[in-house]
Amino acid sequence: MGAEGWESIESADELREVLGAPKPAALAKERRTLHELDRAWLAASPFCLIATSDADGNCDVSPKGDPPGFTLVLDDSTIAVPERPGNRRADGFHNILRNPHVGLIYFVPGRGDTLRVNGRARLVREAPFFDRMVVKGHRPSLAIVVEIEQIFHHCSKAFLRSELWRPESWNPQVVPSRARIAQALERQGEPIEELERYYGPAYAEGIYR
Repeated sequence: MGAEGWESIESADELREVLGAPKPAALAKERRTLHELDRAWLAASPFCLIATSDADGNCDVSPKGDPPGFTLVLDDSTIAVPERPGNRRADGFHNILRNPHVGLIYFVPGRGDTLRVNGRARLVREAPFFDRMVVKGHRPSLAIVVEIEQIFHHCSKAFLRSELWRPESWNPQVVPSRARIAQALERQGEPIEELERYYGPAYAEGIYR
């Protein structure tokens, strides 16, 4: 891809020239420990995104979801996220083994603001608190334990611009179904009827197996 006509930003001074200085409140909101309002947010959140990178800077973002309150608060500066059955690629886990720095964003459906957590993670394969993370009979195979280094709430402008939570803006049929995407990209040659059955209503029945 050509870059003719582009004006790149190469320094922090150039970046500030474009964006301006952050407001004092935006800088002052960073904390290192959980407030009771953070705990309430985690108790209400059923979904988060976890960003990781390896030692060379190669990045990954992984979604994690469970019933509200799935992230367990261990103390004022430590949280734990359970792992559930998935595709077993474990890209983010391999990153954590090489570089413990992680970033998480917690969502509450219908809310534009989010809770952001940055910290250092480790993988735990067994601990007494796993008994508190059982869902539908499934005890997590491992957990990501995060020592919080930075936590703050983020504004809703991106959600307002995107109209993400406005049902009237939703159009899930605008792109092909998951079955058709799978057939085109990673499960080529498999009959579309079989893939539609696999990704159909029965798919949800096996998410904890």
